[in-house]
Amino acid sequence: MDAAVMSESVEDIEIQLLLDAVYRHYHYDFRHYARASIKRRLLQALAQWGYESISEIQSAVLHDETILPQLLNFLTVQVSEMFRDPSYFRALREKVVPHLRTYPSLKVWIAGCSQGEELYSLAILFAEEGLAERTMFYATDINPAALKAAQAGVYPLDRIRLFTENHQASGGQNSLSEYYTANYDRAVFDRSLRERTVFSDHSLVTDAAFGEMHLISCRNVLIYFDRELQDRVVRLFSDSLTRGGFLGIGSKETLRFSAHADRFTDFVRAEKIYRRISR
Repeated sequence: MDAAVMSESVEDIEIQLLLDAVYRHYHYDFRHYARASIKRRLLQALAQWGYESISEIQSAVLHDETILPQLLNFLTVQVSEMFRDPSYFRALREKVVPHLRTYPSLKVWIAGCSQGEELYSLAILFAEEGLAERTMFYATDINPAALKAAQAGVYPLDRIRLFTENHQASGGQNSLSEYYTANYDRAVFDRSLRERTVFSDHSLVTDAAFGEMHLISCRNVLIYFDRELQDRVVRLFSDSLTRGGFLGIGSKETLRFSAHADRFTDFVRAEKIYRRISR
């Protein structure tokens, strides 16, 4: 047998055994994440930790609980920015907000909130549109370290220029500097932006729906799941939305091939914003 084929086969087995071990021992379920993405991240972990095989990662994570948080940082994507893809936020502001104004109270779920950039973007947008006082935000992630960072709302000052440019391009009504305080090399976002936010550990893989949401924003998360898990999550979002509620996903994602696509209609097709319909 070709050595490269044999090596690849053993590596795939090791990955499956590691994911099974993490699920059985810690109840974090990565078994239906896109395998190519998982493999790439585990190879990064190998290089950084100096292990020779993925089996060594499995042994370490089973016998040393301090390894798990480090592994979660590899397996969950923590790369984002405030007002990422400004045209998405402009579409929310111009197309979705007029519908949300008709409700006396609102619930917004940021699923897979990472370190909070999407949450603060939406909180600022809702504040500028006069909706902050009637809105509850739910920011969820499976990574405890990411949730802690999101609650803190502290970002390196060298990222603020990009955040500011994105905010302006999204139709921002005020200066972004009104929402944070610069402190040495950090920008600390105002506590008022998260006063009406519930931060929660929630798995899109295993946990139940959040009820009666008016907007769910879950961008650049579905691309890391296999088709079976994508279907599960789309069903979860459908069950979590009010009739007529809105779902925003990433620019490289689509509901088109989902088993539950008929529960949604395109609302702003170019920005991947969908609306829940009655079925």
